[in-house]
Amino acid sequence: MTSPTSKESLAALRKSYERAELGEAHSADDPLRQFERWLDEAIDAQVPEPNAMTLCTVGNDLRPSSRIVLIKGYDARGLVWYTNYESRKGRELAGNPYASLQFHWVELERVVRIEGRVEKAGADESDAYYASRPLDSRLGAWASPQSEVIGGREVLVKNAAVAAAKYLLSPPRPPHWGGYRLVPDRWEFWQGRKSRLHDRLRYRLEAGQWTRERLAP
Repeated sequence: MTSPTSKESLAALRKSYERAELGEAHSADDPLRQFERWLDEAIDAQVPEPNAMTLCTVGNDLRPSSRIVLIKGYDARGLVWYTNYESRKGRELAGNPYASLQFHWVELERVVRIEGRVEKAGADESDAYYASRPLDSRLGAWASPQSEVIGGREVLVKNAAVAAAKYLLSPPRPPHWGGYRLVPDRWEFWQGRKSRLHDRLRYRLEAGQWTRERLAP
């Protein structure tokens, strides 16, 4: 008997989600507290890169694009990550400051989706985080013209060497590099459940207050 093709195997993949549940009675009234609870549980469970999140932006051409970034902080003001302001995401955010984030903690059968307006983090905040990075990472921010076409990896290596020779052990933060903060106005928490009857709780910001509601899966 011949083995099924990869496409046939893909269509046959199934999983029953049975690890946990998400009910209104046991969820936080404030989505930030619910997020913190789930993030702490993802870290405690040692899931791979619990801080990784998918960032989706839309350019002036209305084409959406997504990539993985790492959350570096969060509070009542929003969620923060750092990147090159001149990258594709930076250019798209300059034209359309609305974006979405998504965390997918596979092992916990959980997804968190966040939507809102994006603003740049303050210069002091970006300076402090940049100074905390390893030296190679700080030099890398100077070396990479992110999202631009380059002739080969040697371009990056040369740029890093030039930055190292120029700044030695104290490279300053590049003017084209810093933080962004997404200020949420919508959160959604998804918990996988048996028979595809998943739990979905959405929080919407209305007149400064969060409204929690259940969505059909």
